[in-house]
Amino acid sequence: MLGVMSGVYKVLSVPPQSWMTETSALMLPLVKSWMVEFSSILKNPVQSEDPDDWSIRMEALKCLSQFVQNFPNLAESQFMGLEDAYEGRYDSDGSETSLESFIIQLFEFLLTIVGSKKFVKAFGNSVQDLVYYSIAFMQMTEQQVHAWSTDANQYVADEDENTYSCRVSGSLLLEEIVISCGIDGVYAILNAAKKRLDESQQERGKGSAVWWRMREATLYALSSVSEQLLEVEVPGPSEVTLGNLLEQTLTEDMAAGVHEFPFLYARMFSSVAKFSSVINPGVIDHFLYAAIQAIGMDVPAPVKVGACRALSQLLPDTNRGIPQPHILALFSSLTELLKQASDETMHLVLETLQAAVRAGHEAALSIEPVISPIILNMWALHVSDPFISIDALDVLEAIKDAPGCVHPLVSRVLPYVGPILNKNAPIDVVKAVYEVCFDPVVRIVLQSDDHGEMQNATQCLAALVSGGNQQLLTWNGDSGFTMRCLLDVASRLLDPDLDSSGSLFVGNYILQLILHLSSQMAPHIRDLVAALVRRMQSCQIAGLRSSLLLIFARLVHMSSPHVEQFINLLITIPADGYPNSLHYVMSEWTKQQGKGNSRGLPDQSHNHSFGFTIINQTWITTRSKAKVSPDQWTLMPLPAKILAILADVLLEIQEQVLDDNQDSDWEEVEAGDPEIEQELLYSSGTTSYSRPSNGYLDALAKAFNEDEDDGYDDDLLSAADPLNEINLANYLTNFLREFSQGDPPLFDHLCQSLTQAQKKAVQMLLLSL
Repeated sequence: MLGVMSGVYKVLSVPPQSWMTETSALMLPLVKSWMVEFSSILKNPVQSEDPDDWSIRMEALKCLSQFVQNFPNLAESQFMGLEDAYEGRYDSDGSETSLESFIIQLFEFLLTIVGSKKFVKAFGNSVQDLVYYSIAFMQMTEQQVHAWSTDANQYVADEDENTYSCRVSGSLLLEEIVISCGIDGVYAILNAAKKRLDESQQERGKGSAVWWRMREATLYALSSVSEQLLEVEVPGPSEVTLGNLLEQTLTEDMAAGVHEFPFLYARMFSSVAKFSSVINPGVIDHFLYAAIQAIGMDVPAPVKVGACRALSQLLPDTNRGIPQPHILALFSSLTELLKQASDETMHLVLETLQAAVRAGHEAALSIEPVISPIILNMWALHVSDPFISIDALDVLEAIKDAPGCVHPLVSRVLPYVGPILNKNAPIDVVKAVYEVCFDPVVRIVLQSDDHGEMQNATQCLAALVSGGNQQLLTWNGDSGFTMRCLLDVASRLLDPDLDSSGSLFVGNYILQLILHLSSQMAPHIRDLVAALVRRMQSCQIAGLRSSLLLIFARLVHMSSPHVEQFINLLITIPADGYPNSLHYVMSEWTKQQGKGNSRGLPDQSHNHSFGFTIINQTWITTRSKAKVSPDQWTLMPLPAKILAILADVLLEIQEQVLDDNQDSDWEEVEAGDPEIEQELLYSSGTTSYSRPSNGYLDALAKAFNEDEDDGYDDDLLSAADPLNEINLANYLTNFLREFSQGDPPLFDHLCQSLTQAQKKAVQMLLLSL
């Protein structure tokens, strides 16, 4: 029989539009006999211990569903006379999970019937009975009680996501009853619910251990159609009203033990929130304060889940101010609960915390120092999770809107924003940060005198520009205004009268502007260069001066292949104490030993710079003596100093390769073994034409990052900085080869200014070519 039913189901599942006439003619003489067979299969009580019995019943229900959907006219005459196969026996406490698939199929079949205008009348006056029996199958099973008691995340997920279960299928059926039957469906649900609640109260009086399950299922059933029940207006007086029914139930169950019946308490909390518009305010207040207390008590996790659901919905709607001690206690409890939450429960707690902040504005300022760091840390840890990160941002926005909280919050947020956005944050996260932070962060830079705040704000804006790129200009609808804000920030940070500490991170900020908003920055390059020079000349921090020098390096490379235009621009911009900005920049640049390279420079033979330190051999230099007698330097032509710097870089690369890969051979080289020397020359020179060795990379990393303790700025630079694409070893090789071959007299003349170690490094490279 099972095989026959499966075959029938497959045939009937084909869409009938293309062969309706032929199929109807074929089916007509068979309908009556099939209906008799289906009725005989379904009329007897379900044998819970016989799996074959469930299977054949499921196939029969599937076939009947197809009849109702595809052949309503043929089935109508036979269907009205069928017996009710669902009256009678069922598992009243819902503990038999092995029947779940059969029950779900049964609900789907009933849903199909109720949704059909032709077949819904088959129930006649039995709709209330249908609801009554459906509620019984919506009880929690033993398996669900165990799973949800041990895993709060699963409980929250199953409640929120409407997973495939008897409870969800039953709620869909009740929803269809209200839609199809209107006010009669509402009466049926209310009367059936009252009957179930009364029976469960009687079972409670008799000492039943599972009385609460039917009560919880009834409240769940009502809550699942809360929107429909509240929307349908019941005309005239009624024996059962929704508000009275709920108030009576909630009042009766208030005394139930929270530890003994945690799921009933959880359902009461969520039911109060869903039906708050029809429940007495006194009852709502009782459960509101009970939920606040439950969050901080040692109660089962389902109770806390229900309390969070109630608070997240009741707090935004309450018109009565909550006493400050209660709201402070709630803040404290929620922050502790947040530390224990994960996944689904974290989302729920964050949602509740947001509602609490908005409801307790006056108290938010006192608790902000506790809440904000926790939320910020959570945001940082879950930035790649759009759900958790957006929930955290919603809480931060609620804190921002609370009186007096915006300034301390923004100050606290800024150190987190850069690292967050630097973790490959999705563009929607970057935009969310922009919408919350951009305006107040700009105001901090423009108005604050606190150096720490200005530094954090500068890093935040740099990260926003890096993460938002060109899209950032369009997010507020006025790209011109956004660009003016960014330029105003640059102007304030480059103000020569501003303390150097406040401008400490302006170099990275300017870099992000010229890398990601290059077309918008192009008209302002001259003003930018002039401001950079003024800021360099007035700053007192070497690190700031170095970072601004790097901006010139980026501008040089961005102007390629027309570097001479940028050089000429520098020549036209004055600099205090120097003929022009080019002389000043090159003078400062040559002091940064090994921190740069040269390209496309005009004749600077008459421009002198610091050469080598004159070492005093007469005493040990102490800090006090250094103040009295600072270091003395030789002077040398700028071209010679540039060649010396390049030779130092080459020497460092060669030494690093030797240290890492040729420790034993190095001693032989020092002893003068020409064969080994030539081999090492080759490793440090010619291999760079194709692909630099790991030794080169390690050496360069050490040479250029040895003073960088914070990897955050490096990460931002590596994301888009074209300088990172330059192979320095290849560049040095090509430059020295072209220079030595293109102008041998000048090359030889400049080499006379090199130290012996520098000369040897250059000679080793040239001999290997």
